[in-house]
Amino acid sequence: MSDSEELDEIRQRKRERLERRLAAGEPDDVAGTPETPTEPIHVESESHLSEIVSTHGVVLVDFYADWCGPCKMLEPAVAGLARDSPAAVAKVDIDTHQGLASQYRVQGVPTLLLFCDGEPVERVVGVRDQGSLASLVSQYAG
Repeated sequence: MSDSEELDEIRQRKRERLERRLAAGEPDDVAGTPETPTEPIHVESESHLSEIVSTHGVVLVDFYADWCGPCKMLEPAVAGLARDSPAAVAKVDIDTHQGLASQYRVQGVPTLLLFCDGEPVERVVGVRDQGSLASLVSQYAG
């Protein structure tokens, strides 16, 4: 199955889930909107990242490497953001997922990409504190 077919399948499942919830009389504002995870999600594949980005309105993706000192320094801020912000946080190990790193033109780590409504809207390279990342998220999380 190609990535575009997999994405279409994910969208179809989301659409069906939304239709079931609406038919059951659930309020429109929560239908199809999963609760935002309070811990970072470790990305397992390209399709997994696509699912995360398409499922949550605002997603901060942390491209990191286990051997990277600055990535380790950033880890508490990323975990805090997952816990305290309305954004979902995903972590992509660039050594395991070199294709994703290449696809998103990650040339150094840590690199953070902020997605809003499925589209990349901001890129941050290097270590930032939790407050500055929270400010960035709040611009899109409304």
